[in-house]
Amino acid sequence: MKILLIEDDDETASYVGAALRKEGHWVERARGGVQGLAFAASGVHDLMIVDRMLPELDGLGVVKELRMRGSRLPILFLTTMSGIHDRVDGLEAGADDYLTKPFALAELLARVNALGRRLERKGAEVQTVLRVGPLEADLMTQTVRRAGQPIDLQPQEFRLLEYLMRHAGQVVTRAMLLENTWQLHFDPGTNIVESHMSRLRAKLNRGFETSLIQTVRGAGYVLRLD
Repeated sequence: MKILLIEDDDETASYVGAALRKEGHWVERARGGVQGLAFAASGVHDLMIVDRMLPELDGLGVVKELRMRGSRLPILFLTTMSGIHDRVDGLEAGADDYLTKPFALAELLARVNALGRRLERKGAEVQTVLRVGPLEADLMTQTVRRAGQPIDLQPQEFRLLEYLMRHAGQVVTRAMLLENTWQLHFDPGTNIVESHMSRLRAKLNRGFETSLIQTVRGAGYVLRLD
């Protein structure tokens, strides 16, 4: 599943994210409520795990806003707020499940799997191929084609492209790429993003006149929709 994790604590986010990825899930992390709401609005996720206590906009506000917008995204609260009224408030806001910290990792994974089974029962399709304009990426075989032409990518280049495709038309920052494709919660002070992006762009453009990946000066990168 494609899981959105909204958690401002780096240690918790790293622990939970690693466990979910080990189970085969794709995980994107947001550090605060405003960023999390923006990510959730993209519609690419199957499930959301959100903390109650977040900077800028708390988890309760995020969930209420999503439900007001008509989102049916399954939501699990993961929080230290363990009082009965806290639980009631969370579920009344529109969450599907509520788990308090400290928690057993096995229980968290079980609850995530349970929400995933609900999706399957509702007939949700498991997306194994991403398509953006002339680009096609098969997540099972990790193969890429542009206008039918195969493109050979290294594993990290594929992960980078996958993230760009899932956020096609949106500007993604260097910090977002470090967080979600390298699982780095800090800037290593190297040109790791730039060098990989340069190689990816060169491979995607070989034999074509137009570049699909554009640099947005001072902001990040965007994968064109056309």
